[in-house]
Amino acid sequence: VYAGGHSYGGRQATMLLGENEGLAAGLLLLSYPLHPPRKPAELRVKHFPQLSTPALFVHGSRDPFGSIAELDAALKLIPARTKLMEVAGAGHDLTSAKTAGNLPPEIVQTFQDFFS
Repeated sequence: VYAGGHSYGGRQATMLLGENEGLAAGLLLLSYPLHPPRKPAELRVKHFPQLSTPALFVHGSRDPFGSIAELDAALKLIPARTKLMEVAGAGHDLTSAKTAGNLPPEIVQTFQDFFS
């Protein structure tokens, strides 16, 4: 069983698994809302050190809820294995002219590679 979600759904999944180790084999997190837009000091990572579930983060390079660099730094707080898949040119909705039609298979492949 894997857990995850987009934006706030993904945040809820990380909080659930931070409190319930072993509940899922892994996490797929699409556009994790690292902080509110334009408020980078309000990080939503307090529970990250308790997260022992491997996690794949898929994040747009133009996401106002956190930059790739900010998210990469935050992932260092997670003791479990993590991977950050950057979606170039995409915002919080993960869509861009470059990703049209290609993103779902790329996410599936990265997920399979990461969790195999």
